[in-house]
Amino acid sequence: MTQSIQHLKETMACFGTGVTIITAHHAGHDFGMTCNSFNTVSLEPALVLWSLRQASGNRAHFEAAGGYTVNILSHAQQPLAMRFTKGSHEERFAGLELARLPTGRPQIVGCTAWFDCALEQIIPAGDHDIMLGRVLSFGVNADANAEPLIYARRQFGRLVV
Repeated sequence: MTQSIQHLKETMACFGTGVTIITAHHAGHDFGMTCNSFNTVSLEPALVLWSLRQASGNRAHFEAAGGYTVNILSHAQQPLAMRFTKGSHEERFAGLELARLPTGRPQIVGCTAWFDCALEQIIPAGDHDIMLGRVLSFGVNADANAEPLIYARRQFGRLVV
């Protein structure tokens, strides 16, 4: 490829995505991070995916947890999306209202919707891993008409329909 990585990142930033927080629980600790690479894969069986940088300090936590919960954020939750990009996991979850799912994983109360998933497969893909999950349970928590949180051109926005 003759073009720069920076130019590739700028071009990819033109694609708007939804914003989620991926959560997991392992060895008595909750882990979570903001993610905009979430996508559906299949309805039968119900499969979803997200990607995680292989060099991420979070990778080992999500692999060891054996599953994850995808918390879909509304536009009003932009501060929460930023909160889960830095600091310790304890700081990220401090004072946050959570529902504990039957799998033990945390689900963020007030998120628009959620999917609780068993980690089906980790697929190496360049400098990232694709975290393929089998949906075990899911739900809608908030007003189904809440504006989704969108990320494009390195900034948050809203989708008005």
